[in-house]
Amino acid sequence: MKLSLFKKIKPIEESKPQLTLEDILAPAEIEVDFNSLRIDNRFFRTYFVSAYPRFVEPNWLEPLISFDHSLLISMFIYPSQSQGVLDELKQKIAEMEATIQTDFERGRTIDPAVEVALEDARGLQDQLVRGVERFFQFALYITVPAQTPEELHNTSKLVESTLASLSITAKQTTLQMEDGFKSCLPQGTDLLNLTHNMDTTSLATTFPFASSELTANEGIMYGINKHNDSLILFDRFSLENANSVIFAKSGAGKSYLVKLEALRSLMFGTEIIVIDPEQEYLPLCKAVGGEYINFSPSSPVKINPFDLSGEIIPGENELGRKILSLTAFLRIVLGSLTATESAILDRALKQTYFIKGITDDPKTQNNPPAGGPPLMEDLYKVLIGMEENSAAELGARLERFVKGSLTGIFSAQSNIDLSNSFTVFSVRDLPDQLRPLAIYMILDYVWTKIRGKLKKRLLIVDEAWYLMRSQDSADFLVDMAKRARKYYLGLTTITQDIEDFLASERGKEIISNSSIQVLLKQAPASIDLLAQVFNLSEGEQRLLMSEGIGEGIFFAGNTHVAMRVVASPNEHQLITSNPAEILAREKS
Repeated sequence: MKLSLFKKIKPIEESKPQLTLEDILAPAEIEVDFNSLRIDNRFFRTYFVSAYPRFVEPNWLEPLISFDHSLLISMFIYPSQSQGVLDELKQKIAEMEATIQTDFERGRTIDPAVEVALEDARGLQDQLVRGVERFFQFALYITVPAQTPEELHNTSKLVESTLASLSITAKQTTLQMEDGFKSCLPQGTDLLNLTHNMDTTSLATTFPFASSELTANEGIMYGINKHNDSLILFDRFSLENANSVIFAKSGAGKSYLVKLEALRSLMFGTEIIVIDPEQEYLPLCKAVGGEYINFSPSSPVKINPFDLSGEIIPGENELGRKILSLTAFLRIVLGSLTATESAILDRALKQTYFIKGITDDPKTQNNPPAGGPPLMEDLYKVLIGMEENSAAELGARLERFVKGSLTGIFSAQSNIDLSNSFTVFSVRDLPDQLRPLAIYMILDYVWTKIRGKLKKRLLIVDEAWYLMRSQDSADFLVDMAKRARKYYLGLTTITQDIEDFLASERGKEIISNSSIQVLLKQAPASIDLLAQVFNLSEGEQRLLMSEGIGEGIFFAGNTHVAMRVVASPNEHQLITSNPAEILAREKS
């Protein structure tokens, strides 16, 4: 057995450096310039505030906090001893008094800036002595991040303009960009120490950073809050009423928003009823398994305006209410009526119901006859059979809807069942002069059914300006808006013809009875009227004229925010009204 005289030597392993947390977090490279800082592929520029306005209000820094670009903002607050501040303040007051006295003795004009500073110093001295105020040193730094030098330059100019609009003087931390950047990091280190004297009241106005939010724990998402990119989550039924109004020019995205709201509300068990003048809701209705009712003279679908709810409502005379509603509807059908004609029409309507066995007795209203309630033809026969000449004149004016060219619009018993959770009434195939009649009749029919059974519903009235042209139909819409809350109904009123809608006080009443108002992109011709009604600032007016599609202002109660409507790709396919997208989808 042989013994080896030499030990086997292991090869020397190369030592691997151990990475630390700093190595992992640290950027690959940093370049510090005179007026900017580059970290990897991102650029930064820091500003410090050197002068503040003389007077400030609470939340006066909100334009900076809600700036439309990401910013790094740091505030440093250092308490000061009151006695030391009083001594310095006393010396400053003496110097300013001496300056003013010297200028007065030499016949010079006294510097107004010195007078104002002296007045402020004396007021602050008095408050410090009384213990009303305390004194602090305050530093404010803003760092602007950007992806490119061009973006850094442009954003910096916007930041400077925003600060200048607040009467703030801001300067770049030239030759101290690294210290400025570090001072804006969330590590609580002030490497610049560029402070300004500030009392308690002034300091309190700089925070908290308050910006309007509409985020709740329940409801649906309406869009993105453009102030702070938070979600606008809201339940319209949580307000004093669930009504809403939407104003926008054509193509601004109002139908897009309403269809998105309807789709999301449907998922939470809300029943949706839509008055659709342009057949925009057909794809959405088909996708959710809804019922689409195309209303026209030749359509087999019929609505009888003489229908009653069939429910006994304590404290209400159903027949009396219906006759009032029918009178308003027939004024649109027949045109203006004299006092004599109105009285004759009222008697004729009561007689028409009486012939069918329906009287003021609630039992007769709750159990309609086997043949159903009366028809327009029954009213026509009653008018023709009356002795007054005015009655015959009314019958002649009604004849074209019973026997003439407009037969079939409302000359048969109702055959509609509102049991579907998504129902759309289309009036696109009706002539323009008949659309207000049809919309009024549909709304009256829906209103009658809604009052019969309490359920969470949304009623969407698109192109509501059709109804605002007539006093009677406008009154009916206002009455619905005022009473919808009692029946768990949210009325959504949409229009692009703002002048027609707001031409009368009735349009403004609908707005005042709607807890939610949405203003999307507006035409310059309409902005002055909207500014007057909604008390818009100049900035909000400019915002509404320059917004993109689906962007605007969302009012809910006492809060309003700038909003951007956002839909998922699947939702977008169902609700878009863009002809190019619809055509491409049909081809595919």
